[in-house]
Amino acid sequence: MFSFFPDPTGSVQRLIDRFNEENGGGFQVRLREMPADSDQHFDQLNTEFQSGENSMDVIGATLSGWPSSPPTATIAGLSDRFTQEERGVFLPATIEANTYDGAIYGVPWYTDAGMLYYRRDLLERAPSSPSRPGLGTSSRSRRAVREGEDTRYVFQGAHYEGGVVDGLEYIWTSGGDVLDGDRVVIDSPEAVRGLAVERSMVADGIAPEGVSQYKEQEWATIFPSGDAVFMRNVPRMYALASDPAEPRIDQETIGVSALPVAEAGLRSYSSLGGWNLFLNANSENADAAYEFIHFMSAPEQQKFRAVEGSVLPTRQALYEDTEVLEKVRVAELGQETIRNTRPRPVSPFYSDVSLRMADGFAWSLWGEAPPEEVLREVKGELEEILAQGG
Repeated sequence: MFSFFPDPTGSVQRLIDRFNEENGGGFQVRLREMPADSDQHFDQLNTEFQSGENSMDVIGATLSGWPSSPPTATIAGLSDRFTQEERGVFLPATIEANTYDGAIYGVPWYTDAGMLYYRRDLLERAPSSPSRPGLGTSSRSRRAVREGEDTRYVFQGAHYEGGVVDGLEYIWTSGGDVLDGDRVVIDSPEAVRGLAVERSMVADGIAPEGVSQYKEQEWATIFPSGDAVFMRNVPRMYALASDPAEPRIDQETIGVSALPVAEAGLRSYSSLGGWNLFLNANSENADAAYEFIHFMSAPEQQKFRAVEGSVLPTRQALYEDTEVLEKVRVAELGQETIRNTRPRPVSPFYSDVSLRMADGFAWSLWGEAPPEEVLREVKGELEEILAQGG
């Protein structure tokens, strides 16, 4: 049994069918659909594992909390199966995110990264439009947004894991961080500046107040309709914007850039996302299950999934594949972002850490308390979580 969220492209099921056909009368894989929302997906997995559920052999899961906080009795370590040589062909950040305490738990399947999308057509009409958007630092970009007709910057500010991801990106692109080894540094001046920049997007009228409720899906009406000139979102939105079955916007009008930084000289970072393949430690078919993981993560299947499913591969060589670059345009346009990703804080207590950050980041974005006060409180909560974990 392979658990994964609903795939509207059908590419996952086609790969499963291909595996089953090639495997003949041997081990056959069945797909079990899980919730599309990553938080609900993770909660359901945790609930089932705690209740002793053992039907899933291979688990498709996002990076929010996995594998840095896996139920160790459930998720198998793969160090003996997934060799160092094999890991070397993947994007380094995807391997780092699947590694905890020297052991690797997951095989990277496809990756995600926050990207700055912009409407070329709207920028051309806006006053003093910049040639390369730098929303966080460019007064010209800010003026273009403010003075354009109904144009705004939208991002994921809702109280969920995506809001944590966006908050972390504001902190990183301002020079801050959450952890320095075992030390909590989320209240540093740089981190405070990051949340202050995020809050200023709403306070200065750059982003609508409703952004505090936005998740990834809200783009579907706001960006294509021209109600936003800038948008932070994940790579698959590029293909969805001009899906022939449901055309929303001419793809040629969409530009892609790295996320803006707080000031010149700082490095742009994007939060590493994506999905990985995990092996249930209690699987009665562990060898066959890993054979399926190996098949799904192989170059041929990753390329098929990229081209047919419009997702970004985790194998470095595929970013030089002509067909991938032609058919998955965001793989070429977003390479700077893809190679500047960072995993979320790696901790065996990430689930609790994430919940505290979600509370604090939302509180700051809503303007209920200044960033320095919010992060001071979050720091204390994170220190308590780490101390209780020993």
